[in-house]
Amino acid sequence: MGVSIVGVGMVPVREHWSKGLAELAAEAGALALRDADIGKVDALYIGNAYGATFNQQTQLGSLLAAALGLPGVEAYTSEAGDASGGVALRTGYLAAASGAAQSVLVLGVEKATDIVGPARWSARNVSLDAEIESINGATLTAMAGLLMRRYMYEFGLELSQFEGFSINAHRNGSQNEFAMYRNRLRSGAFIKAPMIADPVSLFDSAPDGDGAAAVVLVNSELAADLVPRPISIRGSAVATESLMLQDRADPLALAAVAKSTAQCLDQAGLTPAELDALELHDAFTILTALSLEAIGVSDRGRGWEWARAEGAGIAPNGELPLSTFGGLKSRGNPGGATGIYQAVEAVRQLNGQAGENQVPDARHILIQSIGGLGATVATHILSVPPV
Repeated sequence: MGVSIVGVGMVPVREHWSKGLAELAAEAGALALRDADIGKVDALYIGNAYGATFNQQTQLGSLLAAALGLPGVEAYTSEAGDASGGVALRTGYLAAASGAAQSVLVLGVEKATDIVGPARWSARNVSLDAEIESINGATLTAMAGLLMRRYMYEFGLELSQFEGFSINAHRNGSQNEFAMYRNRLRSGAFIKAPMIADPVSLFDSAPDGDGAAAVVLVNSELAADLVPRPISIRGSAVATESLMLQDRADPLALAAVAKSTAQCLDQAGLTPAELDALELHDAFTILTALSLEAIGVSDRGRGWEWARAEGAGIAPNGELPLSTFGGLKSRGNPGGATGIYQAVEAVRQLNGQAGENQVPDARHILIQSIGGLGATVATHILSVPPV
């Protein structure tokens, strides 16, 4: 049974000092329900990565069901680091596809600003191996730095050759009213930015933000009666790889990206060349380059080439549009909500509602969220209904 998205909602990614986690979630969820013109759903699935460490809050299913006025509904949280939103979308997809639920609200939420400074780095480290990595001072950014350094060494690259990814993200994000940082990056600014974990700099790493986004799913047979243009989930897959980089046969080959993408493309009956846009997990530019290679649109060691000419080839009117609303880098990275933001943004593209960032004649968009540095990968393909 096919599954379609019939309603979407999101709040701007910001530092929402005056709003709590439940308030943000309720706002996004209500927007999606209103968009779908649905008063209640059979199930509520939540993507959240750091509620326990950022907010000292678990049991989000009960908390958010009550906040949304959905008493008694089946509700619980999916957790997979920054892939939590994508995994929650997968859960909702399976429920609707199997017939276990006629209607599903999938909601991603993260409230990062409840914790600041070194405490936030420590709270995020639960996405690493606690007994080997984080206990010895490793952070996600430090591990991304090691991964990027190895890639640069193996393929003889300079840091400046990655800047087009960030330039493109900020160029697109500057025209997205929901983006956290709407400034454009000038050529050359990328390599001058303060280092966080050499070679990962301030302009190479996506900022944490508060945010919430939601989508309403129904089986495709019902969708046409609810909205004039339901967006179909043509492919859905989750794959995993070793949590620690040191345990992988080849750290520069994101196996879980490759596997989940291949499964999605097979389900959708598409090839990489038929994808009109990609919303990838650009928490660090090295993940973008490696993901492009694992997806199959670049050869090994050549993913960085899409950053050439200030990212002209990945602009909305380019050969392979990428991060069309700013990606994690400019829109911001609200942790467990990121995968749902990607879904909402893809729906806006496919419905022709992307404004200055519109990809011409977009019909198929791949969205992908990554937990850790490729440890858990949730991939979906969203498509417009056939004519």
